[in-house]
Amino acid sequence: MDVLAGLLQGPKARGAFVLKSVFRPPWSLRVEDRAPVSLVTMVRGDAWVLPDRATPVLLKPGDLAVLRGPDPYTVTDDQGTDVRVIVGPDQRCTTVDGIDLTDSMAQGVRTWGEPDAPDAAVMLSGTYQAPGAVGRRLLDALPALLVRTAAGTDDPLIPLLAQEIAREEPGQEVVLDRLLDLLFVGLLRDWLRQPEHGVPAWYQAQSDPTVGPALRLLHDDPARPWTVASLAREVGASRAALARRFSAVVGEPPMAYLAQWRLTLAADLVCRPDTTLTEVARQVGYGSAFALSSAFKRVRGVSPQEYRANGGEPVPAARPASAGTVVLGPPSARPSPCIRAQ
Repeated sequence: MDVLAGLLQGPKARGAFVLKSVFRPPWSLRVEDRAPVSLVTMVRGDAWVLPDRATPVLLKPGDLAVLRGPDPYTVTDDQGTDVRVIVGPDQRCTTVDGIDLTDSMAQGVRTWGEPDAPDAAVMLSGTYQAPGAVGRRLLDALPALLVRTAAGTDDPLIPLLAQEIAREEPGQEVVLDRLLDLLFVGLLRDWLRQPEHGVPAWYQAQSDPTVGPALRLLHDDPARPWTVASLAREVGASRAALARRFSAVVGEPPMAYLAQWRLTLAADLVCRPDTTLTEVARQVGYGSAFALSSAFKRVRGVSPQEYRANGGEPVPAARPASAGTVVLGPPSARPSPCIRAQ
């Protein structure tokens, strides 16, 4: 399994909140739902996306934006329009004075806002629920706002999402989840193939002839008692050469990377109610539950038991200083990405 495939098992939609919004100008929506990641695309009309900590971007129909939470943002017809609606936790919508609009502005199945009209803007949005620690490792590398412009290239997934979003069929939530996943993965792949846009070093390292195979071995078999020497033998390099090259490309030594990867996997595994700490330790390469618990608390600040009791919520951390806005060109020709079902 390549590094991206493993990471994408984390940010996978399960019962994601997907909505079609209809607004007549002037309109402005302030989103404070603290969702870990949200997707926004326009079907009709333009909209400004105004993140609190990134450069504003004008979205045109077919453009796709990913916003990394939990920071709030505003979507509006014009940068000068005052906020009219605030979206809070649990997707409750109110006026700026606190009057609840959640039910009064409902327009049918997964549709909200005002009655449709020729001059109305139509926006599709989807929010992911909390990802696991593995998926969060990928999401934390994202810029605050990532936009892929359509620029005349039609993405068939966006019209399909627009068509499916208002349907009420058996298994409809699963259909919407998978469409959201396909849009998200497609945008991530476009971003990751352009290293000039701040792609993390551990992803770029996959293409290195020495470090790439080493990374795949560590991801595929984290429980193996790896040493730099044994890893070097597997990839056909000397111990010194692998250590030097790995540190230069990834930014940390191989065993430090492995330790972080093991604890990232452990963070997801300890949240499974049917898995004991001893089983987790064995799966990620620790000799005992005590050894895992000590390492886990040293790195994450809480014990595995406390982490599980808290629902897998991470200790708050500062965002990378490089977080900002990245705008990509239209999607390149590529096969549709696949999401492996759980």
